[in-house]
Amino acid sequence: MKKFFTTLSNIWKIEDLRVRISNTFLFLLIYRIGSFIVLPGINPATLDSQRGKEGLMGMLNMFAGGSFSRGSIFALGVMPYISASIVVQLLGIAVPYFTKLQKEGESGRNKLNQWTRYLTIGITALQAVGYVRSQVSSAPLIPDPYFTILSVFVLTAGTLFVMWLGEKITDKGIGNGISLIIMVGIIAQLPTAVGQEFLTRVNGAGGLFIFVVELVALIAVVMFTILIVQGTRKIAVQYAKRIVGNKQYGGVRQYIPLKVNAAGVMPIIFAQALMFIPAAIPSLFKSAGSNSVVIALSDVQSWPHNLLFALLIIVFTYFYTAITVNPNQMADDMKKNGGFIPGVKPGKATADFIDDIISKITLPGSIFLAIIAIIPAIAVIFSVSSQFARFFGGTSLIILVGVVLDTLQQIESHLLMRHYDGLMKTGRIKGRTAIPSAAGTTPSAI
Repeated sequence: MKKFFTTLSNIWKIEDLRVRISNTFLFLLIYRIGSFIVLPGINPATLDSQRGKEGLMGMLNMFAGGSFSRGSIFALGVMPYISASIVVQLLGIAVPYFTKLQKEGESGRNKLNQWTRYLTIGITALQAVGYVRSQVSSAPLIPDPYFTILSVFVLTAGTLFVMWLGEKITDKGIGNGISLIIMVGIIAQLPTAVGQEFLTRVNGAGGLFIFVVELVALIAVVMFTILIVQGTRKIAVQYAKRIVGNKQYGGVRQYIPLKVNAAGVMPIIFAQALMFIPAAIPSLFKSAGSNSVVIALSDVQSWPHNLLFALLIIVFTYFYTAITVNPNQMADDMKKNGGFIPGVKPGKATADFIDDIISKITLPGSIFLAIIAIIPAIAVIFSVSSQFARFFGGTSLIILVGVVLDTLQQIESHLLMRHYDGLMKTGRIKGRTAIPSAAGTTPSAI
């Protein structure tokens, strides 16, 4: 405990770090206040309190901190920006123009950021129309089409403002701004979920003992997730000695840390998007509503649904790792800097060696990721409420763990830079980013 208070004191002594943390809290407070401001022309009392809290809409509502179900001006949150970032990242692989921009350094990143912002506006406008029609169409006080047009403009402006807040947090605060905004939205749902689960258990559904068991299980799942997020396979790299003037460079051994789960949370997001197709089939084809296969795949608690979900996550983990981790580029960069892997020839042999290791560590990483993703469904089977079960795994837990580790790592970097002790006695904190950057790449720092 003394170490904890000493660390807090050291953080407060560093003016730059103190200002950055204060700015972060201020920007996040602005975001949370805005999430309670409803769209103009809406009577909040007429909104269905349970609408938009299940399925895909429930996930979006969780990422938006409850704004989605409240009809807030921030209802769409940063998800359009994340979607635009993913699209730009995929374009960087398929379109030569975007591939060229990724290799142009700072100027290329600025152009990619500009393309991402333009695409965000378009995606937000389309999603805003769908949101107004499906979620708040029964609550407007202003007649259509004026209400729809006004809401689309307000929702688009709200998303752009949230995106601006995220960029300001990144520049003036601590951590990745977009990731922190998503994390705050997820954490905002936790007290309500825990409180409801506690009341349910205490009032007869298992008692206080079962509630304590659930908390212990949640802590165990969080620890398991941290192991997956932090897991790395180090490849030794030897750099040749170079004499420049009177100084010697190189001649040291370093390591390339390859993440066991290099794809982060993206495979779960892709798999979830596909798993909502069976649920949408009955609404498109009335005759398919009685099909046993469609019914089984639509039930999130059934074993066919979870088995297919896990298989999709494994496939998408390999796919996303393949498009984000480039062994050929790593081998070329290593060769240009005079580095080589002991016992492996430079060039293609090095690229094949790295690719083989990535393929081997991706399999256990994808399996563990699939296990984490289906734990919420298993928790629901054991009578845990669906709202509380979301924190037992899946997208929300991986994002929470990744963002917290990244933020702590940045705070520790400021402390060590000014010759203070780090946050832990046993070693440095390693971060990992789970959210794509605006430039279309996933930063390796989180």
